[in-house]
Amino acid sequence: MSEQRLLIVDDNLLIRKRIQSIAEQAGWQSIEAAEDGVEAIQAYQTQRPDLVTLDIVMPNMDGLQTLERLLEMDPQAQVVMVSAINQKPQLQRCLELGAIDFIIKPFDPQRLHDFFANALQH
Repeated sequence: MSEQRLLIVDDNLLIRKRIQSIAEQAGWQSIEAAEDGVEAIQAYQTQRPDLVTLDIVMPNMDGLQTLERLLEMDPQAQVVMVSAINQKPQLQRCLELGAIDFIIKPFDPQRLHDFFANALQH
């Protein structure tokens, strides 16, 4: 089986590093990062990751627009939204558009670890 690839999309460097660290602890080895939706689209086209974590509030192209573009490019894309609690309406819209799950900021490291470990198995 080939190595599974993860793409972390968040405009906050500390959040990207934290998600990457937790993903590595859960067993992910091939991890890319993007700061905004524009970078995410480019990275997705070249990397074709197995899983994407996608922030909602970002400059240039927000998470909703990015999710729509990713799913247009690849209807099978596995995208998990990462969002603050006060973004419930946007989260609901993301799930309607095709996101597979969401993670609330500030996230529980153990829940995120379990999510990543489970995703590696499937």
